[in-house]
Amino acid sequence: MTDQATDRDPDMEPDIPGKPTSASRTTLSHIMTHADTNLLGTVHGGVIMKLVDDAAGAVAGRHSGGPAVTASMDEMAFLEPVRVGDLVHVKAQVNWTGRTSMEIGVRVLAERWNESAPATQVGSAYLVFAAVDADGKPRRVPPVVPETDRDRRRYQEAQIRRTHRLARRRAIRELREKRAAEGFED
Repeated sequence: MTDQATDRDPDMEPDIPGKPTSASRTTLSHIMTHADTNLLGTVHGGVIMKLVDDAAGAVAGRHSGGPAVTASMDEMAFLEPVRVGDLVHVKAQVNWTGRTSMEIGVRVLAERWNESAPATQVGSAYLVFAAVDADGKPRRVPPVVPETDRDRRRYQEAQIRRTHRLARRRAIRELREKRAAEGFED
């Protein structure tokens, strides 16, 4: 379901109007508690990943106008530890759209409960979501319309990540086929 081709046959499908980047942008905020911690006493990476997936899912649903499912997560980077009491803000937006899939960019910021400093970026991630219909089948998504230079840069970077994902997937498939033809079991 991931990264469907972006080629659209105008004779086969009606155009879907594009949506600006700002139309689905969202921020989710959460105060971290002791229930969120790992054995080291900092917030567990899985808790942050869940918040990232939640925010990206909200953006994907808004942009696509219905249900969308997580297809992949790329480059989840943890930049700084998050601690109990921190107010975490997860900011997400659509960076790129294909025919049925979209890349959502996410930034994670933490406001330290015991500091008056501005929020610190503590993580980032890129997720690919596929829009689905009531039967779980892929459905078309509106094209994203980048509004700013930053949005256009994010769109171009998302295309690079997509190219790399597809090339990696193709290379692994070819290697497995070659090994199978040579009689190796996986």
